[in-house]
Amino acid sequence: MKLIVTNFGFFLCIVCFVVSCESKTDEPQNPTKPNIVFILADDLGYNDISCLGSRFYETPHIDKIAQRGMSFTNGYAACQVCSPSRASILNGKFPARHGITDWIGAPAGEKWRGHKRYTKLLPPDYNRQLNHDDVVLPEVLRENGYSTFFAGKWHLGNEGSYPQDHGFDVNQGGYEKGGPYSGGFFSPFENPQMKDFPDELGMSLPEKLAKETNQFIESHQDKPFLAYLSFYAVHAPIQTTKTNWEKYRGKAISQGLEAKGFAMERRLPARQQQDNPVYAGLIEHMDDAVGQVLDKLDELGLADNTIVVFTSDNGGVVSGDNYSTNLSPLRGGKGYQWEGGIKVPYLMYVPWLDQGGKKNKTRVSGVDFFPTLLDLSGLDLRPELHEDGISLKPLLEGKAFEERALIWHYPHYGNQGGDPSSIIIKGDWKLIQYHEDNSKELYNLLTDVSETENVGQQHPDIVDQLSAELDQRLSELGSNFPTRDPLFSQDSFDMKYVQFSTTKMAQLEALRDAMLSEDWEPNEDWWGSRVSD
Repeated sequence: MKLIVTNFGFFLCIVCFVVSCESKTDEPQNPTKPNIVFILADDLGYNDISCLGSRFYETPHIDKIAQRGMSFTNGYAACQVCSPSRASILNGKFPARHGITDWIGAPAGEKWRGHKRYTKLLPPDYNRQLNHDDVVLPEVLRENGYSTFFAGKWHLGNEGSYPQDHGFDVNQGGYEKGGPYSGGFFSPFENPQMKDFPDELGMSLPEKLAKETNQFIESHQDKPFLAYLSFYAVHAPIQTTKTNWEKYRGKAISQGLEAKGFAMERRLPARQQQDNPVYAGLIEHMDDAVGQVLDKLDELGLADNTIVVFTSDNGGVVSGDNYSTNLSPLRGGKGYQWEGGIKVPYLMYVPWLDQGGKKNKTRVSGVDFFPTLLDLSGLDLRPELHEDGISLKPLLEGKAFEERALIWHYPHYGNQGGDPSSIIIKGDWKLIQYHEDNSKELYNLLTDVSETENVGQQHPDIVDQLSAELDQRLSELGSNFPTRDPLFSQDSFDMKYVQFSTTKMAQLEALRDAMLSEDWEPNEDWWGSRVSD
């Protein structure tokens, strides 16, 4: 009897050992040093992609990343304009800490008067290049055996502060310009950091950047790599082919056009509907380019060992620039302090995790990419570097962590109509603190994502708590603030507002009508997209 019991105990031990081994085998296996493809769009709004709500724009390839991976439905850029948020992705710090608080090239101090906005405040100066003392994501990855590649928009400093000066082995197209201002969105691109080839005439810029990215991936597939694809799309000047324009013009008409296309926001007119066929066509060019890169990963058998990230540097352009889109139900867009300015697509596909199109509502920021990618790569976190970012790996694995407060500091006037302001979001509460008059707006984002009702008077205790926390954080970060303009004239300001609400509004309506008319043509060759025989 004793022998039987002993044997049965031995049998149970064997069974437990087998089950234990099978359980460990079934656990997600985080490979060491997986490849990383980081895709950054320029000025693409939260619901400018179909998987996040657009019924007008078509983004099947970007949607595929969401379908395979995880969508952070409360993902935020670190700033409402480009250079600050682009720096924050690379260094894991809030703009108030790293000091690039406006797009590089924006006038500050008395030079701001040259914009003739006649505002009450003069914006402060700011850092005009990515700090060389900051050890950024590509540098850490390169130290750990990664090949690093950059393609597209940089806008983080002049020569001496280009991608190759901050940890990227290869730079295709990244320099100080914030848009495709030399050659536009069709070859020849006339970009001093990227060579044009005769067989590329008429090629779109997103396709060119995808081609360069794929060539890098193919030639570096035998070791870990970071391929950082930073599109110039969909930044102004927006351009597309005649074929795409015709497609989306027809779609806009079939969906029903509003009689008026624009209405005044606080300072500038704002587009009221997603009905811009040129913008839609440019989004499709970018989406096609994303598809080319995803296809290359599949072709080379790299997809199962490659993290893919897709995000944007700020909200879509509702006002200013090309007045391209509408982000309803979010209020505002690029440059604005409301959700349309800072909420962005935030998609991550980690092939060895069971994601499968899951959505996560945790509020996360562009500062979190640096530590998250280190963590997913099996590398040690560097909190002394990415001081404001935290790893999202637990969320990607289906776990949770306690949410923290997120802050924004934009002491400038946006070209798109935004105000000098600072923001704190904690839980579902969002407080905006304006620097012109120290007024405050409080919104409950759970019940009022459109930010239509300022509930500050109903919740003075929450206003006080959030204001105190925001002030403390800004002080700790050494934040700069705007100053009063002694030459401010209310009459001049009022005159400018009238100009925007009348003359500018009429111009925008006329351009919208023309762009949606059957015989509209911007020029003979559609910005060089049609190659002559």
